[in-house]
Amino acid sequence: MTRPRCRIPSAALVATLTLLLTAALQTTIGGPPSTPGTGAPITLTAAAPGGERWQIDLSVLDRDDVNVRRTAAGLRLREARTTGRGARSPHSAVAEGMLLADPRTLARPATRVRAEISASVPPGATVEAQVRGWRAAGWTEWRTTTTTTGAAFDRPVSRVQTRVVLTASAAGGTATVRDVRLTADATAAVSAATPGLSYRVYATRIGLVGELTANGRTVQPRDHFVALPSRRGLSPLNTGDYTVRVCTTTGSRCEYAPVWDVGPWNTRDDYWNPSSVRENWKNLPQGRPEAQAAYQSGYNGGRDQFGRTVLNPAGIDLADGTFWDGLQLTTNAWVDVAYLWTGGGPRGVVGDGPLNIRTGASTSSSIRGLAARLAHVPIQCYVVASRSPAPTAPPPAGTAWPPGSTSATRTSRPCTAAACRPADPPPPVGHRVRGARRGGPCAPCPGSADGWHRRRRS
Repeated sequence: MTRPRCRIPSAALVATLTLLLTAALQTTIGGPPSTPGTGAPITLTAAAPGGERWQIDLSVLDRDDVNVRRTAAGLRLREARTTGRGARSPHSAVAEGMLLADPRTLARPATRVRAEISASVPPGATVEAQVRGWRAAGWTEWRTTTTTTGAAFDRPVSRVQTRVVLTASAAGGTATVRDVRLTADATAAVSAATPGLSYRVYATRIGLVGELTANGRTVQPRDHFVALPSRRGLSPLNTGDYTVRVCTTTGSRCEYAPVWDVGPWNTRDDYWNPSSVRENWKNLPQGRPEAQAAYQSGYNGGRDQFGRTVLNPAGIDLADGTFWDGLQLTTNAWVDVAYLWTGGGPRGVVGDGPLNIRTGASTSSSIRGLAARLAHVPIQCYVVASRSPAPTAPPPAGTAWPPGSTSATRTSRPCTAAACRPADPPPPVGHRVRGARRGGPCAPCPGSADGWHRRRRS
């Protein structure tokens, strides 16, 4: 038998992940919240001479777009009434919709993107353009393009993606967006959050099975995702571009889960960022959610950004599967959360899941948590299994076959610590990994997620 090096297909499941189950607490400093503007028909302009310019196509709507429709007058909310969600949900305070444009590859790297929005905005409604940029470590957080300075990135980006966000209050009508034009150029960059941020916050369970999340997903029974109170870390539909590692305070259980909803309580509280970057409440310590400060010490009069009395200190919401199965919680609790997009290094994408996180490389090792489908997880190393020339004996119960394998290529050879080769080249950032194109499937590393699909394929 040969032992070829594992090759990495561009679309597949995460191969081998040494998933670190530790969390470090950090603190720093984080003014009063800003309020979205409203008014009569307006044109918001922030374009400057020079730079690369392009226009967003508002006529193309697909599954990535949420609660918006195209009319002869322009882009509008499809449903301008607020939902009937629970009191702590931001969706109960405003109706919201979002159009997600395709990423644009820039002719030259840029550090700033500015927007020119032509829209009619009645009282009680808002409209804004938000952008994110692609760099070697992946996507930046979403940033709102302002009327003066635009959205600035801490280092040059080569691609830019835009989304247009509309909101409406219960008493107001919907804005009508006629045109969105963007300009990318180079300017002084802003400071960035320290890589690998992790904080202890209070977690509540989402529930809401059958309802839509902020990115357009229909919540499933025992679903696996989280909500954070800022759109800056909201993943587009069917992606895990923004993923957290959430653990019990004892570290006994963890889950890697994508951010697919906004809340609890607020929608503009990126509390994990330092004050120079944080969108609102800049005088709070870094890592302190506004809802926690309001509940514990009466900050902002004990109210959220919508003026509602805060009834718990929650800084993260967990979908039912993450809450019950991933962390095995029975009631709301404090948890340790790592905001993985603030860190660096190679990452893999879980193509099918949730996968088990174990204390060792064998399926007999104890389970410590889960890695949710589409979650982006750090990769420290990966290993290569052998190809068997003939059908092997039945593997131990619970063995998961790599997708696309046959009886002639399956192997139940256990992964050992010595077989995990950190010197091997890691998969490209953002790529999914199933197994080798040639030479057999990749095997998990010690302390990693279980391999691959739960079902056999013959």
